Amino acid sequence: MRKSPIARGLLILFFAALLATPFVMKRWHERAGSPSAARAAEAGTDSAVFGRYGFRLEEVSKQSGVDFAHSAPTLDDKLAHIMPQVASMGAAVSVVDFDRDGWQDLYVTNSGEGSLNALYRNRRDGTFEDVAAALGVADLNRAETGVSMGAVWGDYDNDGFEDLFLYKWGRPELFHNDGGKGFTRVTDKAGLPSWANANTALWFDYDRDGKLDLFLGGYYPEDVNLWHLKNTKMMPESFEYAKNGGRKYLLKGRGDGTFEDVTAAAGINTRRWALACAAADLRGTGYPDLFIANDYGVSELYFNDGRGHFRDAGEQTGVGFAPKSGMNISFGDILNRGAFAAYVSNISEDGVLVQGNNLWVPREGTGGDALKYDNLAEEMGVELGGWSFGAQFGDLNNDGALDLYVVNGYVSLDRGANYWYDYSKIAGGNTSIISDAANWPPMKGRSLSGYQQKRVWVNDGAGKFADVAQAVGARDTFDGRSVVMADLWNRGVLDVVVANQRGPLLIYKNTVAPENAWVGFELEGTQSNRSALGAQVRVYWAGQEQVQEVSGGSGFCAQNQRPLHFGLGKGARVERVEIRWPSGKTQTLEQPEVGKVHHVKEA
Repeated sequence: MRKSPIARGLLILFFAALLATPFVMKRWHERAGSPSAARAAEAGTDSAVFGRYGFRLEEVSKQSGVDFAHSAPTLDDKLAHIMPQVASMGAAVSVVDFDRDGWQDLYVTNSGEGSLNALYRNRRDGTFEDVAAALGVADLNRAETGVSMGAVWGDYDNDGFEDLFLYKWGRPELFHNDGGKGFTRVTDKAGLPSWANANTALWFDYDRDGKLDLFLGGYYPEDVNLWHLKNTKMMPESFEYAKNGGRKYLLKGRGDGTFEDVTAAAGINTRRWALACAAADLRGTGYPDLFIANDYGVSELYFNDGRGHFRDAGEQTGVGFAPKSGMNISFGDILNRGAFAAYVSNISEDGVLVQGNNLWVPREGTGGDALKYDNLAEEMGVELGGWSFGAQFGDLNNDGALDLYVVNGYVSLDRGANYWYDYSKIAGGNTSIISDAANWPPMKGRSLSGYQQKRVWVNDGAGKFADVAQAVGARDTFDGRSVVMADLWNRGVLDVVVANQRGPLLIYKNTVAPENAWVGFELEGTQSNRSALGAQVRVYWAGQEQVQEVSGGSGFCAQNQRPLHFGLGKGARVERVEIRWPSGKTQTLEQPEVGKVHHVKEA
């Protein structure tokens, strides 16, 4: 029987002490530093990879003109002894076609004080150019304003161009997209919080009025300035039930770049340590529900009642039962049943702590307000992902089943020194000890779950996933944070982009076996919000059904491309496509052509 998180936590000291012995340390670093013999042997030739998995990945950032390296912030000197872990976030990437030329661009955040963010415009020839400085969205990490944690895009005024919301440990920023030719800062009139130590945000239309709204999730409390600490009592009060984190913000959009804070009225009064959020209609009501993955505690799932109020359904549905270290939330119809599963990443360290990632799959026979989930991560093979951060679903081989890409690795420093033993000591302390950073043991250059192998789990379509990362070419061991999927070269395949903490931005160009068909849909709302956030597309083919929803932010500090991509498998044709717009209107496309992206305007 698997032990509860609390029981497992009590074993940390024993196993961490064992891990710290010279022999075990040597074995641990051998595993962390290089692929296992089995995985290395699996790599094989391109033809073997194609024959078995149907795709391969090649890292092409430098060839693509992208040379970006993330820098971490340097916070108050009172945190110097644990700086690598408290300053361990901020590497993020989001996908946007900001100039509406039909090619996907990349916005990448930096986090060092004075460092520059990048906006990589797609040149349409296989390369990118950084236009952030020229367009006014680069120099956003200035002293006394905080540093970037991530960005999401949404067309708040329905003018056809995606606007930029940047969330920070510090002052959040809003930029209006001026027809793809530049950006105007509109923060001061927007009604945003003046300071929020946020690690997650999304655009969505929670009340379906055709105007985009914002959700912003705090991590550290908003009265904490990480560069000018009043004291060091700014850490979580518990490793399992912390409720002393940052507040949440539900900001109702007026359609003109200004927002009204309706958080209290909406019933989202939580101070857990949010690291990721995502929204989707999980119950078929037409309204987006809100899922929050929290560090140091339980996940939260809020049902949207359609009247401006959200109800906490975490315990009822099962997702809010076991406290873990939630760092990611992403949705995917992994069984092609027309229903979303939810993936929440957590921590796993062999021989030390196995929280395990969660794959919440809707229980058959439940739905609507009676919806319940079962955690099938172990059963389906996607539980153990290291110290996991960002994760995304996408059909990487176009076989008709959604695959899963997970990045991981916390702090990669000295390969020969391990911080887990000292980390366990603070984890076992009482509230007064844990919550004061002064009590945390110095890291002294030691690694904490560093140099980890990434996970690329291929879905067999029948409920089982297999890790093929080494075989298909995803072999980096940087500290991964944010991952996105996008068809960067308009070839009908999903490429992968990874942002690494204190590491490079990696672009994995995907090559897919040509016999697998695909189809895509780019939606434009009219009565609905023009970005079509919240629109659901159901594709029916070969006796199968798959649903996807247009999202305004998903995963850890990430946002995928706006167009929806469906793999179909060999020789497939689409029977019909059903689109349900946020307005409630529906459209049906009969036998749309495969091998192309269909641009659909709300009728």
